[in-house]
Amino acid sequence: MAAGGRWLRSCCSLLRQSFPVLANVRRRCLSGGSGRWHQMVGVGLGVALCAVPVVEKQNSASLSNDALIKRAVSLVTDSTATLLSQTTYALIEALTEYTKAVYTLVSLYKQYTNLLGKMNSEEVDAVWQVVIGARVDMTTKRQEYLRLESSWMTALRLSEMAAEAAYQSGADQASVTARSHIQLVKSQVQEVRQLSQKAETKLAEAQTEELLKAQGEESSLPQGALGSTDAGEDPYLRED
Repeated sequence: MAAGGRWLRSCCSLLRQSFPVLANVRRRCLSGGSGRWHQMVGVGLGVALCAVPVVEKQNSASLSNDALIKRAVSLVTDSTATLLSQTTYALIEALTEYTKAVYTLVSLYKQYTNLLGKMNSEEVDAVWQVVIGARVDMTTKRQEYLRLESSWMTALRLSEMAAEAAYQSGADQASVTARSHIQLVKSQVQEVRQLSQKAETKLAEAQTEELLKAQGEESSLPQGALGSTDAGEDPYLRED
């Protein structure tokens, strides 16, 4: 009993040092009996414990490896989709410019073909220089669209890899969205490619027509004129 009393006094002393507000409470409540004192000690300890900050446990599901992977995959699919959109726009624009240049050359070839036999050598040379300039412009634009096509194909492969990664990680919505975007840009590029291929076909036909008519004009010349043409230089330098 004595040991219990000493232990109780030690506890009271510790509480007074740690929580001075409890000292007055003890004085007022000691006369009320040990039951009330024990009740007040319990309340004081409860107040002390409530003062200790408690860290709220975060939802572990939101920080799981699978959730983090899905979040990262979604960011990747968004980034690759942006890259694919930009390269698609650039490629379509370059293909369109190339197609225009091809049709310009087709028109010049047809005009040149219609004027064969109606021009002297100086006029032929002047017209042919215009044709050569249009051909150089077409070649330059073709090289530009081929360069952008390489970038577009790289972006396309990255998007396909991102879509596959999203599917493997369980990010179904990101995977479906990425694949739908890939199909859309493929169809857009294919449509413009078909237009450029049609223009190239017309160019080949115009070049063939011009060549055949030029050969026909040469065969219709007198033998002496053909001989003088073979002996001298060509009236213009062909670059077909």
